[in-house]
Amino acid sequence: MTQKNETVKVTANRLHELIKNKLMQAGLPEEAAEETANHLTYADLSDIHSHGAVRVAYYAERIAKGGVTLEPNINFTQTGPGTATFDGDNGQGHYVANLALEKVIQMVKENGIAMVGVTHVSHTGMLAYYVEKLAEEGIVSLSMTQSDPMVVPFGGAENYFGTNPIAFGAPRKNGRPIFFDMATTVQAWGKILDARSKGDSIPDTWAVDSEGNPTTDPHQVAGLLPIAGPKGYGLMMIVDILAGMIFDLPFGKHVSSMYKDLDKGRDLGHVYIAVDPSRFTSLDQFTSNIEQMVDELHGIQPAKGFDQVYYPGELAIESTERNLAEGIEIPKHIIDYLESDMVHFDQYGNKGAFAE
Repeated sequence: MTQKNETVKVTANRLHELIKNKLMQAGLPEEAAEETANHLTYADLSDIHSHGAVRVAYYAERIAKGGVTLEPNINFTQTGPGTATFDGDNGQGHYVANLALEKVIQMVKENGIAMVGVTHVSHTGMLAYYVEKLAEEGIVSLSMTQSDPMVVPFGGAENYFGTNPIAFGAPRKNGRPIFFDMATTVQAWGKILDARSKGDSIPDTWAVDSEGNPTTDPHQVAGLLPIAGPKGYGLMMIVDILAGMIFDLPFGKHVSSMYKDLDKGRDLGHVYIAVDPSRFTSLDQFTSNIEQMVDELHGIQPAKGFDQVYYPGELAIESTERNLAEGIEIPKHIIDYLESDMVHFDQYGNKGAFAE
């Protein structure tokens, strides 16, 4: 069973510096390393540690082994007034997906709506990062992305779809935009990685072992479970179609594994569907309605055991404020690695989707 690991607190600036330096040590150019570090630090600040520093050792190994195009030949192709592809040539996913935002914003401001497929990329991380940036531009958006086939479909005994996350963002009149980011599984795979790194157990509703039995040991996970059974199963199918199949990318069990063939690109798909709310109502009225909704949710009487009602995604904002003031709690062994001369541990190559 799991054993608790020691944690330490680090500032956001220090964590960003450590992540950036490690990625550059692995061979990633500075601009891409800077943006990836921005993204991972954002995740750890939000207490979404599943998509933060815990991933660096894997990214460094894939980069060092040639599975990420260091100087990608990015190709933007507009296929209609509101449709386009942004081919990332298997560059670092966080960097490429962030670059695509400029084109999404431009198309939405010109046409009111845009659907842009970010194609042939590596793992793109926490989707809230992108939809919040779009919301800061007054844009309402959905983003979806493919992931490894590691989920047992409802009624099945073999993995087929990935955790296939969905994120939504919208502007507010006051404060940070609202954003919501969810895996279509009970929990994202990264949450299990985070539990491993901290020596925590997991609820028995998250995953099954190799025999299909519920497990509380994150090291025994062999398949994840969809949220709400057939409903989550249907959502992950929709994500695979909209983020992958529609762009003629691999889908379902054909999506590349995170840990297989680290010397090759992953060819993942990531999609933005974005709209300008001012094409339907004034932006002021829209953001006022968002603000009213937030106030009304905050005004609801909390149930027993709760201090207040939060709007979906709000706890990540509270976590960010606290972690900026107090420091981010990270497993000590991760900080030790980031501060070391070790580029990676050669631990992921050609392992299964649930590799240690």
